[in-house]
Amino acid sequence: MKKTLLVAALSGAFAVSAHAQSSVTLYGLIDAGVVYANNAGGHSQWQQGSGALSTNVFGLQGSEDLGGGNRAIFKLESAFNINNGGYKYGNDIFGRQAYVGLQNSQYGTLTFGRQFDSMVDFVSPLSFTGAGDRNNLAAHPFDNDNLGASFSTSNSVKYTSANLYGLQFGGQYSFSNQAGNFANNRAYSLGASYKNGPLSVGAGYMQINGADGNTSGALLSSDNDNAFAAQRQRVYGAGANYTFGPAQVGFVYTHTQLDNIGSLNINGNSYAIGGANLHLDNYEVNGRYALTPALSLAGAYTFTDGKYEGTLGNQSPKWQQVSLQTDYALSKRTDVYVEGVYQHANGGGDTPFANASINTLTPSSTDNQVAATVGLRHRF
Repeated sequence: MKKTLLVAALSGAFAVSAHAQSSVTLYGLIDAGVVYANNAGGHSQWQQGSGALSTNVFGLQGSEDLGGGNRAIFKLESAFNINNGGYKYGNDIFGRQAYVGLQNSQYGTLTFGRQFDSMVDFVSPLSFTGAGDRNNLAAHPFDNDNLGASFSTSNSVKYTSANLYGLQFGGQYSFSNQAGNFANNRAYSLGASYKNGPLSVGAGYMQINGADGNTSGALLSSDNDNAFAAQRQRVYGAGANYTFGPAQVGFVYTHTQLDNIGSLNINGNSYAIGGANLHLDNYEVNGRYALTPALSLAGAYTFTDGKYEGTLGNQSPKWQQVSLQTDYALSKRTDVYVEGVYQHANGGGDTPFANASINTLTPSSTDNQVAATVGLRHRF
């Protein structure tokens, strides 16, 4: 009997050891809470929130050592709605990220598949919406610069350099995959970042051509990959963060230029604005302060200056948004949070940009909108 127990114990130990050395990791994040909006389509609204701050994800990632400083890597990542278990990106099981590639400790990483663009990689981490596990409610209006990582691009080839004394750079190209129409619904981006002690800076550029594809291309309207169906979308920006003691301050600027917009999807509401051009400049100041190792305060102010030219007349929509958050870590993997967001819009005329619209919420029927949420996040 004792021998049997010893063999079972050793077998269990070897199984745990083999699992610990496995090159495949299951990971994820679950964010659930309650969200209140003072005006959602003309009415106040209480709702159970799914990913109010952080997108709910689960995924598999792994690597294999090929020798000589080379590794084969992969990632399969799904985003989901915790309220009903459905996929966030259309009906795509791995709609957030799905790629395979090669990594070299000296020359960098080359990957192929569905991936984020360079604005997400290099500028987003410096913003309030993109720092840490992200903050969906705090995204710039309509997440027009994708710093909130609202969409990924399909059919993409991506290169990211190794870390060169704090400097890192990269680029990505997403094929249209359309026969005889190479340039339609394609995307490409470039970016770089530099970290030296308490200072972090980053910059990026992204361009999308003809983002209205239904069957193939960088973005798919059937999967709600992008809020704007425009003939051409160009985004560029830069940001910086500086940390001193328990505090961190940052500034981010981005410019979004949308040419010949066919339609606009605002948090599930579709608006036809055929032939319009829209330029948006986003200016964000953000800060964080750790009161204790477990308790932190954070906030941001964003001013978005817009210019609309189209069938609904020439307008100058503007948005001001304030976000305030407190977060308490119950453990290394679990935290609770409280956040409030206020947005004021003006100058939109008769366009869909006249009313306030905090990201992920139903737009307000007025030029003001207030949202508050309390939630729980768990990482595994």
